Amino acid sequence: MYLKSIELTGFKSFGRKTELRFGSAISAIVGPNGSGKSNIAEGFRFVLGEQSMKAMRGKRGEDMIWGGSPAFPRANRASVKVVFDNTNRLLDIDFSEVVIERVVFRDGQNEYLLNGTQVRLKDVIRLLAGANIGGSGYQIISQGEADRILNASPKERREMVEDALGLKLYQHKKAESERKLEETSNNIEKTKSLRRELAPHLHFLRQQVEKIERARELKDELAAQLNEYLARENAWITQEDARLKEELHHAERALKETEDKLRALPSASGQAPDTSALDAELAQAQQKANDARAHRERIARELGRAEGAHAATQVTVEQLVPAPPVRQFARDIEQEIEKLSREDDQTRVREALRELRNRIISFIEGLTSVAPVTSEETRRDVERLTRELAIAEAAETSAQEAVERVRARIRDAREAVYAAQRDAVELRGMLREQLVKRDALHAARAQIALARTRFEEEVREGVVLIGSSLKWQTDEIPQGSLSEDRSIQEKRRRSIERLKIKIEESGTANSDAVMKEYTQTLERDAYLAKELVDLEASAASLRNLIAELEDTIDTRFEEGLHKINDALQDFFSKLFGGGTAKLSIEKPRKATPYGGGEDDAGDALESVADDEIHAGISITVSLPRKKIRGLEALSGGERALTSIALIFSMTQVNPPPFLILDETDAALDEANSRRYADMIRALGAHSQLIVITHNRATMAAAGELFGVTMGPDGVSKLLTVKLEEATRVAK
Repeated sequence: MYLKSIELTGFKSFGRKTELRFGSAISAIVGPNGSGKSNIAEGFRFVLGEQSMKAMRGKRGEDMIWGGSPAFPRANRASVKVVFDNTNRLLDIDFSEVVIERVVFRDGQNEYLLNGTQVRLKDVIRLLAGANIGGSGYQIISQGEADRILNASPKERREMVEDALGLKLYQHKKAESERKLEETSNNIEKTKSLRRELAPHLHFLRQQVEKIERARELKDELAAQLNEYLARENAWITQEDARLKEELHHAERALKETEDKLRALPSASGQAPDTSALDAELAQAQQKANDARAHRERIARELGRAEGAHAATQVTVEQLVPAPPVRQFARDIEQEIEKLSREDDQTRVREALRELRNRIISFIEGLTSVAPVTSEETRRDVERLTRELAIAEAAETSAQEAVERVRARIRDAREAVYAAQRDAVELRGMLREQLVKRDALHAARAQIALARTRFEEEVREGVVLIGSSLKWQTDEIPQGSLSEDRSIQEKRRRSIERLKIKIEESGTANSDAVMKEYTQTLERDAYLAKELVDLEASAASLRNLIAELEDTIDTRFEEGLHKINDALQDFFSKLFGGGTAKLSIEKPRKATPYGGGEDDAGDALESVADDEIHAGISITVSLPRKKIRGLEALSGGERALTSIALIFSMTQVNPPPFLILDETDAALDEANSRRYADMIRALGAHSQLIVITHNRATMAAAGELFGVTMGPDGVSKLLTVKLEEATRVAK
């Protein structure tokens, strides 16, 4: 099952969206006359790319759109959508389901969509041709066209046979190759014409270039010398400028350092140093030293007196205090303390203790007020004064050291001033020398700046003279450019000036435009020559391809025609109970212009020129029990049977994915209808059949029925009956 469904929206009598889903190998479409059955077959023609409006019973694209009725308004567009099961890759596209849709609008414009993406008609035709499907092919037999193959011209009959044999794709490739060959031939003639036009101008330019080439040698020599001169001059100027800049930097830095040193020198004016602050500090230090010396002398005198008093005093404490009163006083105190220890009243104890304290103090004062100085006291005085004398001597020594330090600082200050005066004299001399050196460096840099200006003028002049050949800028410094004598560079400059004069006298200094035009013209001629070679090679390749396609078509056509004749004889014998039928190739003859109507002129499948040689196909038949060999003598039923036999025989050789037959059995009697139904069943094993019929025998052969009716609103309606399911339910 390749054909899954067809959907008609606004197409002819199907004003509303109508979908037919095919689930059987043989589907029959039935209904009363005028209900719109044949519009379904024409819907298949429409969506598969049919361009002839006459083949779809119309004159314009607008005739395909629902025209409206009193009960249902007209539509502005018509669309037919067909869905293919592409699981087995019948169509050469990487989708398991392929949806092809065609839409026509009131203005006659058409749109083609492939899986929802808008494509060209050519894309649809090529895709279907690869699967042996076509909108106007033999697999769609419209109403009244059962004997179309009999009425067709030999050329048209051959095209139908080629279509049945699956040669349409090869014919498309051949037609495309012939179109490309014609375009290539036209391009070859255009290319040759362009080369003929270029030849005189190229000859004139070549003569001009020969004159220019004679002057180009001088220019090349100038370019070489100028590049070397400029490279050396630039290297020298750059090196000299960098050297002078570095020396000037060092000189200015040394000058600044000298100025900073000169400003930092104390008393650089040559006057006596100012030591008043140090003198005041010295007087203060000397005063402190004198005070320390006087203090030390006073303590020394006191120590002498204390040592004399200690040597003269030998009185002890025992000699001064009598023992009995002291012992008695001690016993009284002890008794008082013992009595207080037994007293519980705290207030009395505190009062008694105050009395004891006063008695003890009075006793001791009474003893000391009448006692002379003892030797122990004088000894302690000597020790104290000795310690104070050591402290005073240390203070005197420290004061003397402070005086000496101040005196040393005064000497250092005076010496620093005298040294600074000497350094200032030396620095001023150095400063004058550095100023002279800096001015000389500035003057040298000014000369280098002038040399740089002259160098830039020479560069600009060189660009004007030799243009892009001026390539003096390199990453490497020319050998010897920094060390050679400047007179050598001056000789190079004079040589360059002489070459400039020669080039100006030759009058070819501004020849770049001529050279550019000559180069462009020569390149264009070479390009055209290469294009001509490529075009001729392409034309030869296309001729070989066309020849191969013609051989393939002829070979397959002859083999297929032989098989069709075998199948035709079998079907013809079954339908007529004997007799013979045969397709024969006529002798080649000139093709006549296409005889279709005005709408057929745009047929996308028409690719054969009027003056091409064709070999058409003729049909000869011989009926049993009759002496009839020409098609003209056949009755209507005999012509229908012959057409059916021929159509079915073509489907046996290269079975199409589906076959649509619109009332091809209308002219058959009951006996032939049964034979026709048997043949339908046989064909259903190879192709999917959609049969539009009124014949009951044909309906019985179908697996499903689609009933088409038309209501009062003039819109075709659909009713589906699955006969196979009904049979299973009945069993």
